[in-house]
Amino acid sequence: MTAEPFRIGLLGHGTVGRAFAELLDERTDAIESEVGLRPEVSGILTRSRGDFDDILERSDLVVELMGGIDPTREYVLRALDSGRHVVTANKQLLSQHGEEVFDAARRGGVQLRFEGAVAGVVPAIRVMSETLAAAHIERVHGIVNGTTNYILSEMARTGASYEEALAEAQRLGYAEADPTEDVTGKDAAAKMAIIARLAFNAAVRLDQVSYEGIERLTADDIEYAKELDLSLKLIGSAERIDSGVAVHVYPAFLYADHPLASVGGAFNAVTIESPAITEITLSGPGAGGIQTASAVLGDVISAMIPPPSLVPPAVDIPLITDTEFSFYLHLEVDDRPGVLAQVAEILGLQGVSVKSVVQKGLGGEARLVMVMHPVLESKFRAAVDLISRLDFVREPPRVIRVIEETF
Repeated sequence: MTAEPFRIGLLGHGTVGRAFAELLDERTDAIESEVGLRPEVSGILTRSRGDFDDILERSDLVVELMGGIDPTREYVLRALDSGRHVVTANKQLLSQHGEEVFDAARRGGVQLRFEGAVAGVVPAIRVMSETLAAAHIERVHGIVNGTTNYILSEMARTGASYEEALAEAQRLGYAEADPTEDVTGKDAAAKMAIIARLAFNAAVRLDQVSYEGIERLTADDIEYAKELDLSLKLIGSAERIDSGVAVHVYPAFLYADHPLASVGGAFNAVTIESPAITEITLSGPGAGGIQTASAVLGDVISAMIPPPSLVPPAVDIPLITDTEFSFYLHLEVDDRPGVLAQVAEILGLQGVSVKSVVQKGLGGEARLVMVMHPVLESKFRAAVDLISRLDFVREPPRVIRVIEETF
């Protein structure tokens, strides 16, 4: 007896869209055996072919893999309002227009699933919204961009410069021809906005997430990380602080026994902390069409099985921007008496306490590398601004956060 068809309208047929269609074809029989419905692609829309109205009419579920905001926002909203489930990997759409999309899903009483928008095959969204639905999550932080993790891993492994590691990532297909969103941290910021929404029910938009990238990191930073027994990662962080939520993306040094420190290559990892569970870390491939396609297909299978999974309305939670961190400070200075004392004095006047110092003489020049105890970022930045004006400072100071927690 032939199972009833489950019709899927596919919007987008690029790298991920093609990989999804091929994976669905391979897994059709197994999915039919599991859920009692036979999934089939009922139509494909690209920017040059296909008709959205026709595809919508012939679909039970719409998979959106076109990316961007226009026209995908209109397509997703129309699909949800018409009573179709939607699966998307569009982090930009959800991080900029998430509340509008979530409202449409609730109105239509249909499922909106978006595991592929955050961390490749790492099931962070599913774990937070389903497995840990009853847990009080305190913090989620992780490596949510496989491109930057590959670049930093290569710099540490081979001693390559940032430019050399980026070129290799592009050659292997881990980085786009234009890697701007990845290397500036914007891609990770969009993902952390989505994670904050799920973890804390806070309506966080991309433009409210502060982010820094990896473009200014150097081989010297990697070398000093080794001397201090640290690894360097681009970290996304979302955490409760008092009655508010802080969401950031930044390069950070981690000590060797931190669960994210050993995550290398193009892998992603997300650490979720809650009093109920202490801490769990999820890890897996983060960059690549087949990895995202696998997460998308998992969402499709979930959507084929009722009841609907709905994102609850957001609550008003204040965003906190000035938070405590430990910091690494790299200074290129003239090699003359009193330099370290003057730097230490300015730090002390701003309430910044030094944890460790490495000083190297380089002929008539010197290099100071310091790690601070945790301090409010505003105080530390004020001290760095004053230090940068000293006449013996030869280059703009370089600052990287340090995550001191171990588990």
